[in-house]
Amino acid sequence: MTNLTAATAALPSLQRRFEGRALRSLLLTTMVWCVALLASVPLISVLYMLITRGGARLSLEVFTELPPTGFELGGGFGNAMAGTFVMVGIAAAIAVPVGILAAIFLAELGPDSKLANGLPSILAGVFAYALVVMTTGSYSAPAGGVALAVLMLPIVVLTAEEAMKMVPKIMKDAAYGMGCTRAQVIWKIILPTGMPAILTGVMLAVARAAGETAPLLFTALFSNYWIYHDGSLAVMNPTASLAVLIYNFSGMPFDNQLELAWAASLVLVMIVLVVNILSRIFGKPKY
Repeated sequence: MTNLTAATAALPSLQRRFEGRALRSLLLTTMVWCVALLASVPLISVLYMLITRGGARLSLEVFTELPPTGFELGGGFGNAMAGTFVMVGIAAAIAVPVGILAAIFLAELGPDSKLANGLPSILAGVFAYALVVMTTGSYSAPAGGVALAVLMLPIVVLTAEEAMKMVPKIMKDAAYGMGCTRAQVIWKIILPTGMPAILTGVMLAVARAAGETAPLLFTALFSNYWIYHDGSLAVMNPTASLAVLIYNFSGMPFDNQLELAWAASLVLVMIVLVVNILSRIFGKPKY
């Protein structure tokens, strides 16, 4: 009875102590929410301007016509969308297999290797300019694809490496116990199990590449023509892209070009949003 009385007498002090912690927790939580709301104001304002100003110009015309020049009215950026898809496709074709092979080496074959990756986008443009543009003598879609591939590669490597390291060790040990070789374990166990997270990294890399401007100014430049014309795919000529079109048109003193820049910005944001949503959908692990 004496012990129970003593414990009961101690309860009020403990309650007061926890009341103070609860108050501090509530205060800090409120501050975090206020800071988060304050930080979201610029994002919301930009999205509002994109939707109102860019959405007002969206129509079938902007997706099917060529960019206007000078005082011309109307026009669109269909060639810039086509050029963006072609260059991002070339970049993915280079960066994805190379990145996954590098990730396999880092995660399984050489886990003690030290590899630093990542570089500013302007350096990727200079590298592709020296490697492709100066070699071929022309700005082109492959040059832009190489520059974007250099930027995509670190993202693919890092996400694929982490995805492979997250594969449960018991699954690999079971495969080795059944007599599988290392190549079979990588091909039959590690890659299929980590594929959702690898796809997430690929899609995030694609989303980043689609919005890059600086490397394309050095490599693909711009064009007012379709990448497919005169019955052939003119990939070895200067190629239009949405990012460079936005850069060019946003500095022009013509209302028509400014409206197209807003519309192109909205389309580019929507493309990146769709890619990010797909990365979330396919990025759920299955183990």
